Amino acid sequence: MAPINVTEMNSVQLHQSRMAMLSESIKSIAFKKQQITKEYEKGDEVEVASQELGFIGSYYAATIICSTGDDYYRIKYKTLLTDDESEPLEDVFSAAEIRPVPPHQHETISENGFRLYDMVDVFDNDGWWFGFISAKVGDEYYVYFPTTADNIAYPPHALRFHQEWSNGEWIFLPRQGKIFNLY
Repeated sequence: MAPINVTEMNSVQLHQSRMAMLSESIKSIAFKKQQITKEYEKGDEVEVASQELGFIGSYYAATIICSTGDDYYRIKYKTLLTDDESEPLEDVFSAAEIRPVPPHQHETISENGFRLYDMVDVFDNDGWWFGFISAKVGDEYYVYFPTTADNIAYPPHALRFHQEWSNGEWIFLPRQGKIFNLY
């Protein structure tokens, strides 16, 4: 039997510990509702957070159609269709489930690249899904989604850094990891 390398074992334990910590952090963010800090108007471009089991941690692009009163809005999705797929799906959501569209990030991504444990959103299944980078193989990044327990590979163009809408402004979450080409 080959001896166990303590450094390798510590590295695996550290990786598992970080994955567990980030998973809990993402779950707590995904399950909370946004602060209501903005009143929306007809035509505003927004993202709607799904609170449906199996979709928690996902955001879908939509347009505000109108206010229905008491901090609720009728929205029209940009990527989700009615059951017969004949037109965009419409629905009503509370302002706590709606946020403005995050600012464009291409410059930020090309300057900094992605790192292990970065919190990211991935465009998949018609929406943006919140997770973190768990590995890189070749040119693809594996993203772990704590709310679904999936770990899936994606090309870099499908990813963006995750941002939270807080007190009326966008904030980036702190970077957690190492640059891939250093280890």
